[in-house]
Amino acid sequence: MSERHSPFIQIGTPQRGGIVAVADHASNFVPDGIDLGIAPDLMEQHIAIDIGTAGVAVRLARQHGIAAHLANVSRLVIDLHRNEGDKGLVVTSSDGHTIPGNIGADLERRIAAYHRPYHDAFAQMVAEAQPSLILAIHSFTPVMGSTGERRPWDVGLLYNQDDRAARIAIELFEGMGFTVGDNEPYSGKQLNATMDRHAEANGIPYLTIELRQDLVSRKSHQAVWADRIAQVAQQVQAALAATPET
Repeated sequence: MSERHSPFIQIGTPQRGGIVAVADHASNFVPDGIDLGIAPDLMEQHIAIDIGTAGVAVRLARQHGIAAHLANVSRLVIDLHRNEGDKGLVVTSSDGHTIPGNIGADLERRIAAYHRPYHDAFAQMVAEAQPSLILAIHSFTPVMGSTGERRPWDVGLLYNQDDRAARIAIELFEGMGFTVGDNEPYSGKQLNATMDRHAEANGIPYLTIELRQDLVSRKSHQAVWADRIAQVAQQVQAALAATPET
């Protein structure tokens, strides 16, 4: 395994007290020395990458001054949006597809090479910037391949215990005319690892934003959604600043 490959990319300069973004599934890169044993076309699908999230996060950084921390390794190598010890950290199957190269994988080596450096670097970004809001950018499929489940939402807001920012953002996105999932298509009460660790544990409000992949598959659409997200994030930030702490 090549351990020289950085598991993350950071774009932009965080502004102290500002907004930062993180995209745990932004890449489908597989480092040298790892053979997942699956067809190449599967690496372009949602099981390997959150389609559109890299483009959105990069535009947030370059066009809106929201510094971004992006995954630089595929979720099939290691899922950076899981805690160490979670059984889904390195999957042997995903949405009906077997991942033979992960059967018997050296989990500790992958954690040491990718998971820990990724989260240590983001923790450092958060500690130095002391952001007033963190954005977690994800995307989801319109239809879940293994079950045929249809997802009607345009965008979803996920949260665990701290829903301060999500409650505001849900109303704002609905005001734009979108169908918004409230802790859909997944519940942040079951899967919120990165925000549990870097936001909730530090008392920092956050927005975990799930975008439907067919709405962000094109670069032009990614730019539009980056504009929308930046607008909503800035409004959420202002609303939270105007709300007295209890």
